[in-house]
Amino acid sequence: MTVPTAVLERARQVADAYETFTGIKVDAAELIGGRAALLGLTPNGRVSAGGATRLMSSRDGWCALTLSRPDDIDAVPALLGADGVDDPWPAVQSWVADRDCADVAERARLLGLPVAALAETPAESPRVYPFGAATATRGPAGLLVADLSAMWAGPLCAQLLSLAGATVVKVESAARPDGARSGPQPFFDWMNAGKLSYVVDFDEPAGLRALLAAADVVIESSRPSALARRGLAPTDVPPRDGRVWLRVTGHGADGDRANWVAFGDDAAVSGGLVCGGTEDPVFCGDAIADPLTGLEAALAVVQSLRSGGGELIEMSMAAVAATYAQLPLEDQTRCGKTPQPSTPAAPLGADNDEVEQLITQRRFAPC
Repeated sequence: MTVPTAVLERARQVADAYETFTGIKVDAAELIGGRAALLGLTPNGRVSAGGATRLMSSRDGWCALTLSRPDDIDAVPALLGADGVDDPWPAVQSWVADRDCADVAERARLLGLPVAALAETPAESPRVYPFGAATATRGPAGLLVADLSAMWAGPLCAQLLSLAGATVVKVESAARPDGARSGPQPFFDWMNAGKLSYVVDFDEPAGLRALLAAADVVIESSRPSALARRGLAPTDVPPRDGRVWLRVTGHGADGDRANWVAFGDDAAVSGGLVCGGTEDPVFCGDAIADPLTGLEAALAVVQSLRSGGGELIEMSMAAVAATYAQLPLEDQTRCGKTPQPSTPAAPLGADNDEVEQLITQRRFAPC
């Protein structure tokens, strides 16, 4: 698989900075091309490497739609205003061609579909807000990380912190586990090997709230309202000095954007990170907004810890993609060393007892 040379070089600079803070060497080319190498994926022009996202021409521009979940496929008739659809993609492409891109995006978002208009999102640095008291400077080693995220960007950030010596607890619901768990096992193992698996009921979240209260770092990728209505928003959790709370979103946490669903390929399109230019765009890499965001997020967390923490960091995948889209994208470099996960990821809920003991030990421990 190839990616723009400038994108890979910038990612390597981020990886080098992460090594400076943690002593952990990170192979940026492996992070960006690793999933494709593991699973034998290649981008196919306007069909994403994973096959679930398409770039389509509308009346006034380009947009991308992802149909990766059963609910996405089920929503296609409602999107098109049809009673039923035999083959979704030809019908969707015909429907998109007769509409303006903004209208396509608005209707798809009303139905909760992952959609993007090309280059609709401007570049933006992570937003960082004060969040409790700071502590002395420290690194990830020995810290407790609660990883509530799913799929790729957030889990990658947590995995990099685990490699740097943090104890990472992967939090899932038995009713709705990480969607990557039901996908190819090599990818899930790559992202989650070495993490403790903790199963909770998000509708009865006393145990999860106790974990969050004990955690030094929290990583989440839910829409902000999903945690808030369960009393699990950052301000609902008892404070802990130096805590860093990382919120990974598709399109940001403001207004309507907070409710927009995103996956790596459509988020990249939203940020304008495509090859071929805006007149003749094709997908760039494999869900590239995911690994770039995960790597950038890991650096942001360790930088915050170095300054004492006490911060809420909001990072949008589309905004990260837009930052990389400002680089020259013409020259391409091969990228795709196959990762070698050392151990399988823990089965769902395998470490509940150990996590409960950790919570008890840390509840009254000094920060």
